[in-house]
Parts: sequence; structure tokens; C-alpha cells
Amino acid sequence: MPNIVHVQYNQTGKSKSTNEFGMREMQERAFEARSAQYLLIKAPPASGKSRALMFIGLDKLINQGLKKVIVAVPERSIGSSFGKTALSKYGFFADWEPNPIYNLCTPGGDSSKVKAFNNFLASDEKLLICTHATLRFACEGIDEKAFNDVVIAIDEFHHVSADGNNRLGEVLRAIMAKSTAHIVAMTGSYFRGDSVPVLLPESERQFIKVTYNYYEQLNGYEHLKSLGIGYHFYQGRYTSAIDEILDETKKTIVHIPSVNSGESTKEKYEEVNKIIDSLGDLEYQDPDTGVLFVRSNKTGNLLKVADLVHDNQKDRDKIQEYLRVSNNPEDIDIIIALGMAKEGFDWPFCEHALTVGYRGSLTEIIQIIGRCTRDSENKTHAQFTNLIAQPDAEDGEVKLSVNNMLKAITASLLMEQVLAPNFKFKPKFPEDDSEDDEDTIRINGFKKPSSSRVREIIESDINDLKATILQDDVMIKALPGNVDPEVINKVLIPKIIRETYPDLTEEEVEEVRQHVVVDSVIKNGHIETQGDKRFIRMADSFVNIDDINIDLIDTINPFQKAFEILSKSVTASVFKAIQETIDATRIQMTEEEAILLWPKIKNWKIRTGVEPSIQSFDPQEKRLAEAIIFLREQKRKAMANE
Repeated sequence: MPNIVHVQYNQTGKSKSTNEFGMREMQERAFEARSAQYLLIKAPPASGKSRALMFIGLDKLINQGLKKVIVAVPERSIGSSFGKTALSKYGFFADWEPNPIYNLCTPGGDSSKVKAFNNFLASDEKLLICTHATLRFACEGIDEKAFNDVVIAIDEFHHVSADGNNRLGEVLRAIMAKSTAHIVAMTGSYFRGDSVPVLLPESERQFIKVTYNYYEQLNGYEHLKSLGIGYHFYQGRYTSAIDEILDETKKTIVHIPSVNSGESTKEKYEEVNKIIDSLGDLEYQDPDTGVLFVRSNKTGNLLKVADLVHDNQKDRDKIQEYLRVSNNPEDIDIIIALGMAKEGFDWPFCEHALTVGYRGSLTEIIQIIGRCTRDSENKTHAQFTNLIAQPDAEDGEVKLSVNNMLKAITASLLMEQVLAPNFKFKPKFPEDDSEDDEDTIRINGFKKPSSSRVREIIESDINDLKATILQDDVMIKALPGNVDPEVINKVLIPKIIRETYPDLTEEEVEEVRQHVVVDSVIKNGHIETQGDKRFIRMADSFVNIDDINIDLIDTINPFQKAFEILSKSVTASVFKAIQETIDATRIQMTEEEAILLWPKIKNWKIRTGVEPSIQSFDPQEKRLAEAIIFLREQKRKAMANE
């Protein structure tokens, strides 16, 4: 199946070049905001967030009068990113030199780490590295005032949640409310898989935000030229379909599905074995490194495979250490993982991230894509492929399959928005003949931001807002094209904006709405230059950019591409099952009514030769069609219960 998203990059080298202090572009941008008490750094994987924290933390210790820096990471392996680093060698005024005693990202029990955490607070030591879990446990017995004048840096900040049951979120809110601590929050993605925000609006407004987007990062690489995102739909077991898309000539990470997901066979070790069997014959396992050597069925080459699924800690530690010190693309060919090899996992040679099953969190998808978007001499193209179960109209689980498919395609739409270059939008006035750069588009009827709050949302939160919109259940059901575009743009989207930003006025909601819709439609469109004029192809429209206006844009479904993906990627019967499943959630009908209508449905089909249509303008025919959908849904539920 061809890629849904394909983005070309210019290889400017800008994102990896450094200034006189050894800072990359993103790090320099973050360092400019170093005096903020609450700082949120949103930047993609491999942009250098760990080192940015080192620069900021050292400045707070040496020049801003703070006493200590505590770095919290989600899992032990990521702690190595904050190891000893000679920053002065590159021009900075100090080195990052944590004491190994206070690197708590090591094997051992929680009680000993909590004790070490308390010892650190009472000592003259400046730097501590721990996991999120250690921070949570340690804070249970500590007065928040102990964090006065302490910097707390939380890596992978999307693990925090405003949900009252999220302990890390509770700890953070208490520290902010009851101490003078400085907070540095870092994340490659601010999206969560649930509808709960990372921070409540009143807390989030306290943070100064530094944003470095995906396009800036990838466009500034030296080697990577392009990134593709595609989907492959299968029926039956994924282990029988994976051979079709697992290209052994590409350095690949395969993420198998969670054992709790519908795609899983519930036997994760057996799944690994079947993937290896599809590659070839296992000849032996290196006892020192844990690498599996597999003789390829296709080429006869000896493939080096890393298994990160098996739970044997000794074997896993061996292969992880081998991968950590690997500096040659020939050291490994394929990694098979389940929950690992996502956040903070650095294998720059990876060309293909192959993920089985829908991932409920957009953050997880972005993290997985980040595994293959490192810049490396061995590749010019990076590829993400999601292997998704295709809904079966006869399956009692069709509703779950439909939801997963729609959410997977939703994620690709968001990633296209995240990965595309940014445009600047301005109102167009008849008397205005000023020159604009090629990234600026003027639109008739477009509203300028009237407040700093709207400007902040547009500049820092636009992709987060799009994620919220695209994760909305009502919006997901609009993807197959069964909701009028103006209803999407003028009713559904502003409703979500009001819920997300309850402090906005109606005028501000409209300003944000216009920007979201315009940005989405333009980025999903295709701009062409003909002579001295530029044209944009948006859905079924081909318009001179000079003539574009907000009324025209409001008639275009910003998520039209989802409908095109579905209609081109699945059979007519599957597409019908998708639409019926969505319609079934909207239909209000009793079982008694459906049974009464059944004879009329049979008579209709005998008389006309076709089933009643849900799209009919005849209300009686439409009701008969709704009864069919209702009865099919009841049958599926009964099958699922059996």
C-alpha cells in the first residue's frame, strides 16, 4: 500500500550545527528561556532535550542561585542520557558532572532509592537522576518546602496527567503550589491517548513554552531526505501477514501488539518465534551478546536479530548493553520489541519502524516514529508502517476494529500536520499590496488574533489542539465523510475549542477556529506554481491562492484525506461495514420496532431488488435501512457475548 504521508526534507544541516557554546538550534532556543520558573520544552525525539536541560540546569545552579537539580525519567534506561558530559569542551562555561552515588536509575529496591533521595536533599550534592517512580515514592514523606530553590526536571512530561489518580501529576501540582521550586518539563509530544489533559489550563498558563517542531528538526538533518507513513490492513492473524511488509534489507524495529489488544494472539513468545520463522532459520544465539543469528529464506544472508520481548532480565540486559554500545549499522538488522524501544531508545541506524496494532496514544505513535527519524549516514529515507486489522463485517468485534482503524488513520492525519512545513496566515485587504514570503498566505475574511492568549495558542498549542479535535469521538465518526464539512468546521470544531479553552471569548474561539481549519485544509492540500501564480488543490477545489477566502475553506472537510484513505484502502463491503457501525451508534430504535419493520424490509427487497438505503430522502425507506443496521448490530453483540 502506498504511503499516506510522504514528506521531503532539504538537508540544511541547521538542526545539528552548534553555536559558540556547543548548543544546537533547539537547545539555544530553550536556553534563551532559562530564567523561567516553569519551563515547558516541546521538541521531537533526537533534538537534544537532555543536553538542553544540562545547559539550563547548570545556569540555574551557577548564575540563578538555585541549589540542586533533580532529573526524573520514566524508566531506568533513559537515565543514561543524563550521564557525565564535558560541555566545556564545546565552549560552555561548566560541565555536567553527576555523582554516580546519586544516579538512582540503577537496579535495586524502592526503599533504598528513597533513602538515597532523602540523603541527597540533606547533602551538598547538586545533581540527582532518578525515575518518575522514585520521585513519586520519595515525595510521599517529604514536605514540599524541601524543594525550595530546587530545579525539578521531568523528562517525557506527557506521563503527567491532570487526572486526580495520576500520582506524578499530584506531586507536581503540590510542589508548584507549596514551594519555590523551578520546573523544567520536557517532551517529544504533548499528546495523550486519553481525553485527560497533561495540565489543567490554570497550571499550564504558568509555563513558558519553547517549541521546536518536527519539520524544523528533520529539515535540518544532513542525511535524511524523506519520511513516509503508511498503513497495511490485514485479515486473520498478523503473524501470517507480516512477511509481506517486513523488508529484511532495511534496519527495522518491529513492535508487536500488547497482549491485551485485539491484534495479539496472547502468546507473545510464540509471536516472536513466528516472526523469526518468517525471516528464515535460527542458527544460534551469541551467548555473550544475546544476538540471534537467522539464515534468511530469501537471500541466504545471516541476519542479526535482537529479541527485547522475552522477560529474562539477564538476557535482556545483555542485548540492551550490546545495542547501547553499538556504533555500526552492521551490528544488528532487526529488533523485535513489545513495550521497549520507544521513549529514549537510541538506535540511529533504524530505517523502518513496523508497528502491529493500533496504538491508543498519539504520543506513543510519535515516539515510535522517532525511533526511525534519527539522522544517520546509512539512510536517506525513514519509514513508519502500521499493520492494522481490517474490520470483518461478520465479526462480533467489528465495532472495535472500526474504531481502531479510524483512530489509526486519525493519527496519520495528525502526523501529516505535525511533519509539514508551517505557513503564516494573514487577512487580505483590497488596498494591501505589500510583499510576502512564500510561507505567507493571505485569506479574505480571515481574522487576526486579537489577544496574546490566542497568539500563544496558535504559536505553541496548535498541534496539541488538533490532536484533541482528532481524538474526539464525534469527530472520529465524521471521518468517513458522512458529516457536512460546514458542520465539522462551524459546529464540531468550535465546540471542542470551547471545552479545551473555557477562558476564551466567542470572538477568540472564532479566531482559533479559523486558524485550525485553515491550517488543516492548507496542509492537507497541494500547492502548485504555474508561471507567477500559485494554486492550491484542496479536496475537489483547485484555486488561485490570491482568490482564497474563509467561506470557501469552510466548505472543505479538513479531514477529507481520511475518507479517501478508507475508500481506496478497503473493499466496498468493508467500507459499508465501517459506515454501518458508525450509523448504528446514532440510531435510536427499540428491538420491538425493528422486529415490526422486518417484514416490510423483506417486502421492500422483493419489490425493488435492493436493500433500503440509509442515504434515501424518503423517510420511510431510511427508517427501514436504520432497522437493518440496528438488527445487524444486535446480531454482532450477541455473537460477541457468545
